Amino acid sequence: MPCSSVETTDITSGGGGGGVDENGRLRNFKLNHSTFLASLMPKKEIGADRFIEAHPHYDGRGSIIAIFDSGVDPAAAGLQLTSDGKPKILDVIDCTGSGDVDTSKVVKADEDGRICGASGASLVVNSSWKNPSGDWHVGYKLVYELFTNALTSRLKKERKKIWDEKNQEAIAKAVMHLDEFDQKHKKVEDPNLKRVRGDLQNRIDILKNQADSYDDKGPVIDAVVWHDGEVWRVALDTQSHEDDPDSGKLAGFVPLTNYRIEQKYGVFSKLDACTFVVNVYDEGNILSIVTDSSPHGTHVAGIAAAFHPQEPLLNGVAPGAQLISCKIGDSRLGSMETGTGLTRALIAAVEHKCDLINMSYGEPTLLPDYGRFVDLVNEVVNEHRLIFVSSAGNSGPALSTVGAPGGTSSSIIGVGAYVSPAMAAGAHSVVEPPAEGLEYTWSSRGPTADGDLGVCITAPGGAVAPVPTWTLQGRMLMNGTSMASPSACGGIALLISAMKAEGITVSPYSVRKALENTSIPIGGLPEDKLTTGQGLMQVDKAYEYIQKSRDFACVWYQIKISQSGKSNSYWVLAPTSRGIYLREATACQHSTEWAVQVEPKFHEDASKLEELVPFEECIELHSSDNAVLRVPEYLLLTHNGRTFNIVVDPTTLSDGLHYYEVYGIDSKAPWRGPLFRIPITITKPKAVINRPPLISFSRMSFLPGHIERRFIEVPHGASWVEATIRTSGFDTTRRFFIDTIQICPLRRPIKWETVITFSSPTAKSFAFPVVGGQTMELAIAQFWSSGVGSNETTIVDFEIVFHGIGVNRKEVVLDGSEAPIRIEAEALLASEKLAPAAVLNKIRVPYRPIEAKLCTLPTNRDKLPSGKQILALTLTYKFKLEDGAEVKPRIPLLNNRMYDTKFESQYYMISDTNKRVYVMGDCYPKSSKLTKGEYTLQLYLRHDNVQYLEKMKQLVLFLERNLEEKDIVRLNFFSEPDGPVMGNGTFKSSVLVPGKKEAFYLSPPNQDKLPKNSSQGSILLGAISHGKLSYAGQEEHKSPRKNPVSYQISYVIPPNKTDEDKSKGSTSAGTKPIPERLEEEVRDAKLKVFGSLKQDTDEGRFEWEKLAQLLKSEYPKYTPLLVKILEGLLSRGNIGNKNQHYDAVIDAANEVIDSIDRDELAKSFSLRSDPEDEEAEKNKKKMETSRDHLAEALYQKGLALAEIESLKAEKASDLSAAEDTKDLDQTGGQSHVISDIQSDLFEENFKELTKWVDLKSSKYGTLSVQRERWCGRLGTALKVVNDMIQDDGEPPKKKLYELKLSLLDEIGWSHISTYERQWMHVRFPPSLPLF
Repeated sequence: MPCSSVETTDITSGGGGGGVDENGRLRNFKLNHSTFLASLMPKKEIGADRFIEAHPHYDGRGSIIAIFDSGVDPAAAGLQLTSDGKPKILDVIDCTGSGDVDTSKVVKADEDGRICGASGASLVVNSSWKNPSGDWHVGYKLVYELFTNALTSRLKKERKKIWDEKNQEAIAKAVMHLDEFDQKHKKVEDPNLKRVRGDLQNRIDILKNQADSYDDKGPVIDAVVWHDGEVWRVALDTQSHEDDPDSGKLAGFVPLTNYRIEQKYGVFSKLDACTFVVNVYDEGNILSIVTDSSPHGTHVAGIAAAFHPQEPLLNGVAPGAQLISCKIGDSRLGSMETGTGLTRALIAAVEHKCDLINMSYGEPTLLPDYGRFVDLVNEVVNEHRLIFVSSAGNSGPALSTVGAPGGTSSSIIGVGAYVSPAMAAGAHSVVEPPAEGLEYTWSSRGPTADGDLGVCITAPGGAVAPVPTWTLQGRMLMNGTSMASPSACGGIALLISAMKAEGITVSPYSVRKALENTSIPIGGLPEDKLTTGQGLMQVDKAYEYIQKSRDFACVWYQIKISQSGKSNSYWVLAPTSRGIYLREATACQHSTEWAVQVEPKFHEDASKLEELVPFEECIELHSSDNAVLRVPEYLLLTHNGRTFNIVVDPTTLSDGLHYYEVYGIDSKAPWRGPLFRIPITITKPKAVINRPPLISFSRMSFLPGHIERRFIEVPHGASWVEATIRTSGFDTTRRFFIDTIQICPLRRPIKWETVITFSSPTAKSFAFPVVGGQTMELAIAQFWSSGVGSNETTIVDFEIVFHGIGVNRKEVVLDGSEAPIRIEAEALLASEKLAPAAVLNKIRVPYRPIEAKLCTLPTNRDKLPSGKQILALTLTYKFKLEDGAEVKPRIPLLNNRMYDTKFESQYYMISDTNKRVYVMGDCYPKSSKLTKGEYTLQLYLRHDNVQYLEKMKQLVLFLERNLEEKDIVRLNFFSEPDGPVMGNGTFKSSVLVPGKKEAFYLSPPNQDKLPKNSSQGSILLGAISHGKLSYAGQEEHKSPRKNPVSYQISYVIPPNKTDEDKSKGSTSAGTKPIPERLEEEVRDAKLKVFGSLKQDTDEGRFEWEKLAQLLKSEYPKYTPLLVKILEGLLSRGNIGNKNQHYDAVIDAANEVIDSIDRDELAKSFSLRSDPEDEEAEKNKKKMETSRDHLAEALYQKGLALAEIESLKAEKASDLSAAEDTKDLDQTGGQSHVISDIQSDLFEENFKELTKWVDLKSSKYGTLSVQRERWCGRLGTALKVVNDMIQDDGEPPKKKLYELKLSLLDEIGWSHISTYERQWMHVRFPPSLPLF
């Protein structure tokens, strides 16, 4: 995710004078107008302003930066031109695919120049557009899918206001009609008048309900793509997004082409003010509409390279640099990055020959410097010489919080976030700025889990920079390492500008070395490097270093460290590390020896004879503390590398944090500074020897930005902590960050964090889990701007009490048998209350794919720099929900790993049978509410290795859903092994005493308590806890999740128990004589053959009719046969004479009706049968079948009568087209005139049908709608349709919504019909969207 937070700001002037030195220290500090503006876009802190002042033509010109982010708005302030007049943004690419439109459908224009758009709209093509082939590719997109949540929210409010005005107008008109009716009819007794009045009231109710249920899914935009003989062109029709009906028409659109060709963009409408660009792929079959997924990317781009000729103080760091916008933040996922986006971005950066990449995104990782993306980054850095700069993360102040990839990857320059006094006073508008610059409190710290420093350098981490036009403001304040990274990247662009101008070879290796060896240290302690890296970068000094070292080889020194005589169990795949990190107590109790391999790495294009063979350096090795570190004095280093040993002796160190370095200096050119550094971090924890295990830290003093770190050896047997913080000695509000970190092998750092604001001196308590035997860092920090302007020091007392209950089974698996699980518990530290609680509140159902499709992706955006084409595997899963539920798809192999995985990408979407997509997700699946129905889940996996994808074709996917409260299973505990069966010996609670173990049994759930529809092999999941907080109430104990430590518990659902009733069978069939049974079998076989006959041809229809007559003569008045005949007539297509057809349907329906004894049927339903009476139950089912046949026949007869009348009405309308034979009724609807005879037949049939079924149901309601429509009661007809939709099961039937639309059009409520048509594209899309 983006590494920033946002604050909006207005730019106002300050007064006075003053300044800061090169490290931002206060010097009689007061802002004036110029220094205030300069503080909004900090450049002085890194020497960029001094450098450009000395070298005005080295302002970034000649360099290209790829911005891997949420997308850059080319219309944003300062992002149109470079300082030397070139286009600022060379290309804008959506690497995620979130803006992709399927334009594979090709249409031709008619004689009037019209085409049918993909949305169904009729579009007029501009006659001046060149299209030699005459092929128009069409597609459509719901415009909200292209917008951010913030923009969508604004548009919804504005559109709702307009819609409400129209709806209120319609309500007022409907109320007026009702009032007129009541004035005219004082007393309504006539049934017809009652129905008319009911219709008027229904209209009012519908309009009111529509306002309450309004949910704007946004307008639909049609897209048209064609080739004009030279390039692909794109035009959009945005009429539905405009207030003015004459605006947004396709023919009026100025065609665009791929952005890199003409650097042109469009705006959807004045209402949204949202900029977009287009790119066409796959020979016109894929259109990418590119918008940003948040303001973040534009802000980042502005920091790096904005150019404001009218106000140079607001320029970005490198105003002469050009940009490539690579959108990696997926709009479908709220701007989360995806593997697809990251890979395509790297491809684009290489294709555009970029010099730099800035990526202000990141996530936690369990393996540093590992994964598919890291492998690809290594390739572009080492082979293509791109310099990759990235944010270190915003998860501080604790150590080992750097995120991937910026803080954990060797090939990437990770940047921390710094705030200077000028920034604090100007951009942040604090009352009193700090006396000197410091790192932001939340900036992530090193080292990485394998000992690397983590943070490379530091740069200003806040700025007021440009943002997209849709935000309706020019710029805003954001802060984070997201802002520090482009500040550093812009500074490096200045260096590249100079290097290219002066003919110096550009290499990420030499540039990084220059930055690290010329940065200004922040803070006076060695361990400050874990926060700031080598310090605050200085562009001018780095430039001098590069000039001086231009003739030296471009080399990166790869460091691999292993402990001598011991394989590192932490690194199973790669048993080496990049630094030495002694964190646990046992590692600090004796000296250790480490083997360090230094291997010079050249770029792939380096000459073997001219660069590799001659390479030889005499390295002088140094240690920052000879008492702790012993190293050799010299090392002769050649291309093949060398290994030397380091001895680390931490035994004499005090408790706490210690940081050292071993570094190598070129003995012939010591001015070059360290050629490589080996970071050594030692955190010597304090042992907890008190019993009960308590440790306290008293009277710690805090000022703004101050951090106190304590390292504690968590006692073995501890599993949770109860802590209390007490504050005193201050006046104004104080804000504290409290973090704890533990590091375990092959796990992401275990972090607990909280932010507490104290408005007055007080105490607060909290609890959190810990891992016994592992060092825990406690980091307490007063936020950098909290308490500024106050001279009061905050005094903090912190107390920690360790608790723990050890069990022999942490994660419990119940195998589905009736046997209980024995659990053994003990308290190792102090007496604890043993109060076990266990609950199963989720179910996880496994699925295998029903289909697996492997294909090669067709476009160059999916072709790696190595030349390999990426392949995609699409797996299709089917599932059905019997009831609505909140579901989450889980893929254990792939989930929760973004950067620390060797698989490139994963993406899924869940859709219903109408192809409506409800959920999209990636490696971090989320729970989503789905209604009852059948669904399809498609999982999309990408990689260039076909063998990896082949292995995934039968990938198991789990569908996890939360159980409703009534279905949650609470498990019982017993003190005896037979307790679950006998029902005695219940175990409630006891007190555990150190040195004495206690055991109890966990009972599996009763079979009758299992959730309904839970299938064999499914898994019930939940939590089990054993302890209880010392201050917890009784209610908190009942839920394991509310206790400080809980573990997963699972229950494998066994096979369903056999149904004893099924084995009994029915004996009635055996009572019939054999000849009678044989005759029935023959008859049923004939009916089966008859039902399978096709009527596609005249010959087939003739044979069908012939057999129908034969069977009717053979089995007269046999209802199932007559039903088959009716079904056969209804299944016919390509009907010629419709009147004749509907007459035949009516005759067939009458035959079915006449074959059923309705009196006997009515009598049967008036009697209550005995469920135990088998014959009575069988007769009841037979009567229900007869009732269903009767109802269906009556229903189809009614529809046929209605269709015949409609045909007559159409004919009459054609004959009297010049005459107005119909009058509008007073309700504004249109009343159909039908013949009395036809009306009587319909009414008679309708009334008969009402005796047997509910005509408001979704199955038969269509007839009620037709009846009301005939009578001009359109409001009532619409109410019936709404009720049918409400009652209809999921997914909804398209025909019901089409019927609703026709009624809305007939009434004249255009604002609702427009709204419903937009929803049609959501409910019934023609196809699934592209991945």
